Amino acid sequence: MRGWKSLIVFLLLVAAAAFAGATSAPDAWFAALEKPSFNPPGWLFGPVWTMLYILMAVAAWRVYRKRGFEIAVGAWLAQLAVNAAWTPLFFGMHRIDLALLDILVLDVLVLATIVLFWRRDRVAAALMLPYLAWIAFATVLNASILKLNPM
Repeated sequence: MRGWKSLIVFLLLVAAAAFAGATSAPDAWFAALEKPSFNPPGWLFGPVWTMLYILMAVAAWRVYRKRGFEIAVGAWLAQLAVNAAWTPLFFGMHRIDLALLDILVLDVLVLATIVLFWRRDRVAAALMLPYLAWIAFATVLNASILKLNPM
């Protein structure tokens, strides 16, 4: 099952990660936090994450089509699981510190996934670059919120 139908599986996997995040939306606790001046408006996150999840799914699917389920796709699944944990940690448990640790691990896993994808499909690796840029920004944002709101 390496044809177009398998793309649906990857889209469903990113949808599951998105759903995990949607279960812990920003609330009054988050609204009360002090935030840095570069904190994006809330409306931006939905469209950005939708685009990133689609790019991530297509990237993994491209590698899967060429190589099947192997280490690169396994790394992609690992980063997706870590990605799914961030929102419940930050918004659900109000653990800015644990969310920062999570996103630092995510940064490393996404970078490793990109390197593995590059060796298999350079287009797939390139499709992951906007995601890496966004989570790098999110890492700085997370760290700044923690600094402004010590736990």
